[in-house]
Amino acid sequence: MEMDQYLEVFIEESKEHLQSCNEHLLELEKEPENISIVNEIFRSAHTLKGMSATMGYDDLASLTHQMENVLDGIRNMKINVTPSLLDIVFKAVDYLEEMIFSIADGGDGKKDVSDVVFLLKKIESGDVIKDDEDTPVIVNPKTEDAAIKSNYDDFELTVIQQSKEQGFNCYEISIVLREDCLLKAARVFMVFEVLEQIGEIIKSIPSVDQLEEEQFQSEFTVTLVSTELAENIEKRIMKVSEIDRVTVLDVQLDSLNAVTQEHLQAQAEVAPTLAVGDEQLKSEKEDQHPARSGTKHGGNHKTIRVNIERLDILMNLFEELVIDRGRLEQISRDLNHSELNETVERMSRVSGDLQNIILTMRMVPVETVFNRFPRMVRQLAKDLHKKIDLQIIGAETELDRTVIDEIGDPLVHLLRNALDHGIETPEIRVQNGKQEEGTVILRAYHSGNHVFIEIEDDGAGISRDKIIQKAINKGLITVKSAETLTDSQVFDFIFSSGFSTAEKISDVSGRGVGLDVVKNTIESLGGSITIQSAMGKGSVFSIQLPLTLSIISVMLVEVQNEKFAIPLSSIIETAIIKKREILHAHNQKVIDFRGKVVPLVDLKDIFEIPADTVEDEYLSVVIVKKADKSAGLIVDSFIGQQEIVLKSLGNYLSNVFAISGATILGDGQVALIVDCNALIK
Repeated sequence: MEMDQYLEVFIEESKEHLQSCNEHLLELEKEPENISIVNEIFRSAHTLKGMSATMGYDDLASLTHQMENVLDGIRNMKINVTPSLLDIVFKAVDYLEEMIFSIADGGDGKKDVSDVVFLLKKIESGDVIKDDEDTPVIVNPKTEDAAIKSNYDDFELTVIQQSKEQGFNCYEISIVLREDCLLKAARVFMVFEVLEQIGEIIKSIPSVDQLEEEQFQSEFTVTLVSTELAENIEKRIMKVSEIDRVTVLDVQLDSLNAVTQEHLQAQAEVAPTLAVGDEQLKSEKEDQHPARSGTKHGGNHKTIRVNIERLDILMNLFEELVIDRGRLEQISRDLNHSELNETVERMSRVSGDLQNIILTMRMVPVETVFNRFPRMVRQLAKDLHKKIDLQIIGAETELDRTVIDEIGDPLVHLLRNALDHGIETPEIRVQNGKQEEGTVILRAYHSGNHVFIEIEDDGAGISRDKIIQKAINKGLITVKSAETLTDSQVFDFIFSSGFSTAEKISDVSGRGVGLDVVKNTIESLGGSITIQSAMGKGSVFSIQLPLTLSIISVMLVEVQNEKFAIPLSSIIETAIIKKREILHAHNQKVIDFRGKVVPLVDLKDIFEIPADTVEDEYLSVVIVKKADKSAGLIVDSFIGQQEIVLKSLGNYLSNVFAISGATILGDGQVALIVDCNALIK
């Protein structure tokens, strides 16, 4: 059977099931005795297993099968839920996500998951997990064997055995870094350099890639083949700075072989067969067939999946309809035919409703972005040794898909700042009369034609005085001008590039690192970001975004016979000025606008539009802004406000200066959309 036609459905549904697993695992951590939560996770894992087996992704099916066995043990009261058990199950879900994204990128979805499968199998067999270790340690209560921190594949076992036979020693070396170690990856590199000088490294847990990315707490384990004595190895490693302790254990062949046999037997038991004669798996395939699963999971909601590209094509076709509609309206006015007028009016209403429906179809709940944050906050809180309560409000709020795709990274950065530099440690919070657990609220809501997303924390807040002092030191403001700044203007300084990199230990440090990128991204989406903060009480970062990038509110203006659209989000106000009010400064025309010098930009000059010879005493000016800068755009006349559909100029015209796109007006004419950010320097 050709499965390619089901691949897209498989990937999307797999992501949904994994997200469901993540969400319910977080709930289970809070309510470890709630079996109904376990049942939800079990159902998602069971469905994913069947889908993976049907599509032929054996590694996925194998791992979900073993995860399912552990979950089954939990719901049958045979296995207790502990933090370390959840860490292992979370790791399994991480592996599954990596495999799914590999498939989505055109890969085969294969991954070495033997370490997690081994740990899950040990849990299933009734072994105990010690909670006081960074790396999971399995202890079998039925035997007095030493704790096993790693397992080996056939190749690694062969290397170890042959090395032993040739007179080499094999050690399992556990290295623990100091808690205050800043550059963990650098220390790991130095340890590896020492070990490679005295032997050959067979294995590391976590893997080398994870160690390089600092995806570990403070401990890692390395298996080394060497002729050196254990005490000499320990001394050489301890010479590396920021090492807390080193444990060197000799790997014995007898115990290793026993463990290996147990591991290989476990692997054989968990590997699902895809043989046609396997009735159980066959029934699961039939139940979870991707072509039918949409009915099982989404039938009650009466929803279907539509590729975003198809909606774009639909929107483009609708724009062609708008052109014909405008032409019909013109013909109707010229002929003044009553029946034709009625028909055209009715068609205009219907096409307007159709436009709204198409735009609504592109809307996606911000939940699709928000749902990955609880897991991220959980891990980051553990890394920072803080207690965090993340509250998500308004996840059902909808945004255009194009905005959703871009807003994720800025929100990740703002949340990390709130956790890292906003919320204090439990000890400091208690000293300040607060609860140990800090609160971070992620909130979304509609207001008019905009969506607001807020990240609020009840942490230390931002020091106005320290920001002002830093701004003065950097020459951004003077002492005198600092006294006239509002709090909002002061806080805006942390969006300056590199503003907080100089003093790592101040209250402000870190708050501004990279926030210039966050602000630029939000402004490129037609949005804005503001900050409110109170010392000792917390901060609120508020993001304002347009509902959609496809439809925007503009002011239509005319320059000679050309029509231009200026986004309302960039406009401060419009004004009529006398020519004699124009001043000159540094070879630039300027005006005094409400006590502020504003440079003037004549759109006729910018777009090289031939001017007529008629001179007028008055000028029409649109005052626009970009952050704290402003400019006055000189136009011939104002047409009025209108909501228009934004159209790209295409690849051939992508570099046109100060034009961000175009729109087709109701009469079929094309109006260019002015990029105010490009005009303000």
